Amino acid sequence: MRRLVSLTAATMAAGLALTACGFGGDDGGSGDGGSDGGGSTSLDLLVPQYSDGTTALWDEIIASFEEANPDITVNLEVQSWDNINDVIRTKVQAGEAPDILNIDAFSGFAKDDLLYPADEVVSEDTFGDFQESFVDNASLDGTVYGLPMIASARALFYNEDVLAQAGITEPPATWEDLLAAGSAISALGTGVYGYGMPLGSEEAQAETSIWTFGGGGSWTDGDAITVETPENLAAVEFMKRMIDEGATQPDPGATDRTPMLDVFIQGSIAMAVGLPPTIGQIEERNPALNYGIAPVPTQDGSPVTLGVADHLMAFRNDDDKQDAIRAFLDHFFSTEVYLSFVDTEGFLPTTKSGAEGTANAERFADFLALLPDAQFYPSTNEAWAATQGALQNLLGQIQTQDAVSVLQQIQASADNA
Repeated sequence: MRRLVSLTAATMAAGLALTACGFGGDDGGSGDGGSDGGGSTSLDLLVPQYSDGTTALWDEIIASFEEANPDITVNLEVQSWDNINDVIRTKVQAGEAPDILNIDAFSGFAKDDLLYPADEVVSEDTFGDFQESFVDNASLDGTVYGLPMIASARALFYNEDVLAQAGITEPPATWEDLLAAGSAISALGTGVYGYGMPLGSEEAQAETSIWTFGGGGSWTDGDAITVETPENLAAVEFMKRMIDEGATQPDPGATDRTPMLDVFIQGSIAMAVGLPPTIGQIEERNPALNYGIAPVPTQDGSPVTLGVADHLMAFRNDDDKQDAIRAFLDHFFSTEVYLSFVDTEGFLPTTKSGAEGTANAERFADFLALLPDAQFYPSTNEAWAATQGALQNLLGQIQTQDAVSVLQQIQASADNA
C-alpha cells in the first residue's frame, strides 16, 4: 500500500493530535446568549474537541467573523467528545440550548422542533455547495436540519515490519485473515498485540459498526432500531472470538480509541482501524513508523467502511438571531475559511468547492476511494442516541458475557428510547 505525502510539522502539531480535553477558548463573551458589550447580538457556539488545535482554529474563525461583523459577538464553548452529549442534553433540558451546535446526531432536536431548517440559516449559494450524498444523510422527512460539516471514513492501518516478522505478506482482507494475523503477531511474544479493538466509552459504537456493516448487518429496518439481528450477532460473536483467542490487546472494554491509536503509533499494536487524522498523528509522533493503509477487513472481503459526518445545526432560540446565525454559518462555509478548518483538522470536506480545493486530496486518497462503500450511523432515527449510548456503555462487556446477552441489553435501551 502506498505511503502518502506529508504536510508540514507545524500544521500537524496545530491540528492533528486528537485529544479529549474539556472547556477551551477565551472568547471574551458574556455566555448569556443576549446582548453583549462587544456587539448588539450574541451567539453561543458549542463544539467538540477534535484535536489539540481545535480551540485555536475556532478562535481564529470567530475573530475574522467578528472583525467583519462588529455587531455580532460569538461565545465559544469547547467540550470533549466524552462530555458533549451530556452537556447539550443538560442545556436543552434547562432551556439554555446554544444558538449553534457542532455534533453528529441532530434528529432528536429536529423532531422536538428545536432546530431551524438548514436552508433558513445559510444562503442559497452555501446550501447548494454541499455534496448531495451528505445532504441526504442530513435530512429528516425531506427537510435538511444538519449542515454537513466534516466527513471521515475508516481504514485499516498496519505495521508493515511487524506483519513481516509474523510471516504475513499482505494486510488481512477478511475476518478470518485478521484473526489469523492478530493471533500470529500476539504469539510472537514481543509485547506487540495483533489488533487494537477499542470498546471503551469513547467510540465503541464505531468499532462495532465497522464489524456489523462488514458482515452485512445494519442498525435499522425501516423506522425500527434492530440490534438483535443474525448478521449483527455474527459480527459481535467474531469480535468476542478475537478477544478470547488473544488476537487483540488486553481488556478491550476499557480501551478508548484515542489512546489505542497512540499505542499503534508507538509500535505496540500491529493493526488498528484509523481515520484520516491518524496519518498526521503518525507524522508528528513517530515518523519512522513503517505502515500501510488498507480497506477494513470484512466477513467476505467485500469493501465496506464506516462513514461519519458531523454537522452544524442552529437552535430556534430567538428568531431575532436568525440573520446573525446565517451570517456566521455563511462565513464558516466560505471556501477559504472552511478549508482552513477541514484541512488543518485532517478531515474530508463535505462541500463541492472544498473537495476541489482541499490540500489533502492526494494525502487522503485511500480514504476518498472508500467513500462510495461507506455506510452511516442511522443518525436521523430518534432512538439512535440511546442506542449509541448503550453501545458505548455495554458492548465492552462481551469480554465476560455472551454476545446475545449484551445485544439484548442494547436492544432494550433502543426500545425504551
